[in-house]
Order: sequence, then C-alpha cells, then structure tokens
Amino acid sequence: MRCTDTVVIGAGQAGLAASRCLTDRGREHVVLERGRIGQRWRAESWDSLHLLTPNWMNTLPGEAHGPDPDGFASAAAFTGHLAGYAESFGAPVEEGVTVHLLRRRDHGFEIGTDTAVWRAANVVIATGWCDRPAVPAAARALSADVHQVVPSAYRNPRELPDGGVLVVGASATGVQLADELRAAGRDVTIAVGSHTRMPRSYRGADIYWWLDHLGMLDKKIDEMPDRRLARTEPSAQLVGGPDPRPLDLTTLQAGGVRLTGRLAAADGHRVRLSPDLPATLAAADRRMRRLLRTIDQHVDGLGLRGEVLEPEPAVAACVVRELDLRAEGIRTVVWATGHRRSYPWLQVPVLDRHGEIRQRRGRTPVPGLYVLGQRFQHRRSSHFIGGVGRDAAYVAGHIAGHIAGRSPADHEPLDLEMT
Repeated sequence: MRCTDTVVIGAGQAGLAASRCLTDRGREHVVLERGRIGQRWRAESWDSLHLLTPNWMNTLPGEAHGPDPDGFASAAAFTGHLAGYAESFGAPVEEGVTVHLLRRRDHGFEIGTDTAVWRAANVVIATGWCDRPAVPAAARALSADVHQVVPSAYRNPRELPDGGVLVVGASATGVQLADELRAAGRDVTIAVGSHTRMPRSYRGADIYWWLDHLGMLDKKIDEMPDRRLARTEPSAQLVGGPDPRPLDLTTLQAGGVRLTGRLAAADGHRVRLSPDLPATLAAADRRMRRLLRTIDQHVDGLGLRGEVLEPEPAVAACVVRELDLRAEGIRTVVWATGHRRSYPWLQVPVLDRHGEIRQRRGRTPVPGLYVLGQRFQHRRSSHFIGGVGRDAAYVAGHIAGHIAGRSPADHEPLDLEMT
C-alpha cells in the first residue's frame, strides 16, 4: 500500500496543470498515467494534426509565452512540450500505470492500479473530455466489407483501403479529415450534422483573438440558459498548421467534396440520410453572421480597421436521401462523431444519468474527489489547453484548504444536478 495526499489520474494538460498547482502549494501528490506523458496526443492523433488554437492560447500554469505566439503547434510538437513542462517542475508522474479501481476507503480513497494500491485523501480525475469515440449504433449495421475507422485510429490516407470515403460528422475533426482525404485524391462525401462555422481570421486578427477579446471564452456555465446544451456545442470548423487557411463546408464543396445531410440509418451497403442539410447549413450560417456582426460593432466602436467579410454560404446542391456505398465506390466510413466519457473503474457515486461526472468548478458531490478538463467545466475555455489552468488553480486551492482543515475561500454551494 502506497500513500499520498492527492492522486491525479492522467498526465495530459489537465493532469499536469493540476500537478503544477499542487506543487506550487507544497502539496504531496502523484500523477498516474496509463501510457507516457501526453499519451492521448502521442497515440491518438493523425499525422498532420495541428492544434486549433494559436500558441499564445496554450500556456499552462507557470509558463510564459514561447516563440511564435501566432503559430499552431503540431500534435507531435505539443506532446514534446508537455514532457518538457512536466520536467520543468519535477512533476511526480508515474508512467505506464493503469487505474482499474477508484473507491471510497475510510475517510479517503483507494486507487487500485496494475502496479500498486494507493491510499489518498484526495483524487483529481484528469482523464480528459476526448475519451472514447462516440460511434452511433448504425455502425453495427454496415456490411463487414466496409472499412470503419474513428479519428483516434486514423493516421493518414495511405492507411485506408483504396476507394471513396464517407466522413460522418462536420465539426473540426470531420472537415479536417475530409479535406486531407480529398487532397490525397479520394472521392469524399461528408454527412453533415449540427456544426459551428467561423472564419480562421477576421478583420485582421485570428478568430480566437476576437473570442478572447470579446470575453466569449470567459463566459461561465452559470450564465448559459441550457447548461447541457452548452457543454455539447460542436467544435468550430477550423484548421491550424504552418499556413492556417479557411476551412469549412464551402471550401470543401469548392474542392469537390459532396455534402449530404446527417446519417440516419444503415443497412449493409445502404445508408439512409436525413433531408435536413439545407436547414443545417442555414442555421450554421446565421450563427456565424451574428458573431461577425458582433465583431463588426466592436471594431467600429473602437475605430479599428479591417476588411469586412461577406462569407459565401454553403449550398445543398441536391438533397441526397440514400447512398449505396458499393455502387458509389465508397469503401471506408470515418466516424468523426465526437466522444463520450467512460469510467468503468469509478466506484464512487458521482455519475449522472448520462454517465457524466457531476461537478461544479471541478468539485464533485463526494468531498475530496475532483475532476479537471471537462468541457465548459466552469468557463467556455475550461477544456482548452490554456484554459484548464484556472480550473486547476481553483481545485488545487480547494485541496490545500481541505487538507489544512480550513474552509476554502470560495463558499459556493454545490449544485448536485449540474453536470
């Protein structure tokens, strides 16, 4: 039996941010990682992936802005950055340790792993928002000779069977993979669901500069009319890289990608599609135009300059209700349909009816158990690399107060229905 004050589960950006904040407060802890530091970035990213946020947004607690603040790091480079960050403050990370049990024990917790059993007064779950691919049930109805892949298992177009590709999902991942596959000469169809469209840059600045400048990334979950809906907002259709450029359904369509409505059902080689594409495109365009109008008003009020963008709308050339994958030559389906969280090892009653951890600002209903890296955990930026630090500082401060027997400075009551 090994003992410590706090066990942090996961050594990605959230777990390392927690470790840095606990270190700064002199709190004894250990970080348990099933693989290596940044394992998900290391093992579940495609070859060409770059961060969607510019480098200036990706600083972690205790870091200063590095070189090339307006650039976009590759996933591989960011993995190396995480390892260097951990080394910079001597993060007590134990790699290659898989947690298979977390339960209450006396006045603390027991954490069972494949190498040891730990006892701790506190536990921080930092396993991330992008945990398990959310593949719809329709996948099981496809013919066995249709190759199916999720983004975490995709590396590059060369690894896929020859032939056309159906990409299901049109958020950031879906449009990036559709773009890459089309550039590699594949015939690509993308089944479009609800999505967030915005330009990579507008009126002389990156779109994230505007979102930050306008306070949109600081929006708190309590300010949102529907908390669950806010936490399931689709990620924006953006791409990073050495030469960031516009990427949305309009640019995909201009490049020869076929747009269809959302995938409704599958049977063998036949895929049934919803006729909702025109309405889905129109709704995304309306939301984008509202955002751009807000930016325009801000620019005009400050007397700033910058060209006003009149974005070209994506057009549903025709409504496709069904695809015969065999007849179309489509041999691969990419499920870019988001993620779910899975906690089979968690034997503490903190999950809601959707299987999500109930929390407020990272505090769960069980004293001493915390979570980090959840989408819109407290602010819209909570699950961003550079946004997790504020939540980590709050959680570490709460742990420090709890261990010292003091009441935390923030006495907000827990909302046990909040997920």
